[in-house]
Amino acid sequence: MKISSPEIDRLAGIEYYTTLIDGIGGHIKKNYEDFSVREMVSERFLNQLNPVPESKFPFPIYMIEKKGIDSSHAILLLKKKTGLNLKIVGMKDAKATTVQYASCYRNNKSGRITSDYSTGSVRLSLVGYSKKPIEKNNLVGNAFVIRISNAKNIKASKIAQFSSEIDSMANYYGLQRFGSERLVTHLVGKAIIKKQFSKAVEILMTNTTKYDSKFSIEIREKLRDIKNNPSVLRQIPRGMDIERNLAREILNGRDPIIALRSVPITIRRLFIQAFQAFLFNKTLSKAIENNFSLVRPENTDLCFEVNKNSLEFGKIRKYEMGKNNVGDIIYLPIIRLPGYSFQPGNNRFDKILRDVMILENITAKDFFVKEMQEISESGGFRQASFYCKDFTYTIDNVESLTVEFSAPKGSYATILLRELIKPVNPITAGF
Repeated sequence: MKISSPEIDRLAGIEYYTTLIDGIGGHIKKNYEDFSVREMVSERFLNQLNPVPESKFPFPIYMIEKKGIDSSHAILLLKKKTGLNLKIVGMKDAKATTVQYASCYRNNKSGRITSDYSTGSVRLSLVGYSKKPIEKNNLVGNAFVIRISNAKNIKASKIAQFSSEIDSMANYYGLQRFGSERLVTHLVGKAIIKKQFSKAVEILMTNTTKYDSKFSIEIREKLRDIKNNPSVLRQIPRGMDIERNLAREILNGRDPIIALRSVPITIRRLFIQAFQAFLFNKTLSKAIENNFSLVRPENTDLCFEVNKNSLEFGKIRKYEMGKNNVGDIIYLPIIRLPGYSFQPGNNRFDKILRDVMILENITAKDFFVKEMQEISESGGFRQASFYCKDFTYTIDNVESLTVEFSAPKGSYATILLRELIKPVNPITAGF
């Protein structure tokens, strides 16, 4: 029997749980220190770093330690304070203590190299100098240490059973990808790729859900009529800087495309990627509904080739029964992320995705945004099952549990946690 997800999960396309244990309940992220994540960067990349800048090593590589601020705002803060134009390869949540890597663009306008910088929420440390800027393929995964508090049903036998089910879990995109309680980023992304730019601005500024805070709902209601109520601009809090910039552009008579370009490009790209994530989640949910195995590939499935002792994914292969079993190599079925290069095949996941796109009135060519080409998405691939290594746990007391594990880049720790906790209300539980 399939266990249905809470309502807010379903709004993000996360329709089922895929483990059978009763949830232990509890909360996450009560404090920043309760949720710790550290990027795992390829040893090959770290070993090639030079301690001093040279003509062949012009790119400084930094470590960013932060808490209580998301990655995008941390980068903006560091640029304001140091003049550094930093590039990161992974997005990290605000409600956490995180460590990630960044490189500085060669054309840093200040001409300076900052070795170390610290403010209340962010610390920047120089690690070394690289031949090239850090890239997404240099990131292997993330290591997590997470405390679950106020749990109601912690038993060692239950946690052991859960650990045996981890490999069969669905690799959904978590609520953070969609804006958590606001659940808006994928809606903005869909409006943009459908060339409905005015609608995208309106959604970004005014949409709310019943899970949103009272203050947020009140401010966004006022923003619906910003042209006739410009004083609202002064009421927008610091944490809503994107909305403030949009409101200012509208008051200055800018058209919707120019207004949207006031949003940093990394965040604008996230809107499109969030809609890709929604389509992925819907496809994965339908596959679960149809009782597809997410871990045992079938003929014609596309798969990642993975060494079972590693988090690094290798080549993409079409699975052929009896021909793919080699030593320590395992094959993880994957689902396409649609984009303008999307050409679906005839495997079981492609057929579902094609139907999901039809229901959403989306075609592959929609992902090429002529009016805003810098955020167009060509497509990609993502494994269907959650893959992690070194899962361990410590029962702190009758109401507290600490779990540790590592997962590949792009996987959400909260997807593992939701299966263990099975929260009635994910938002109040810290998701």
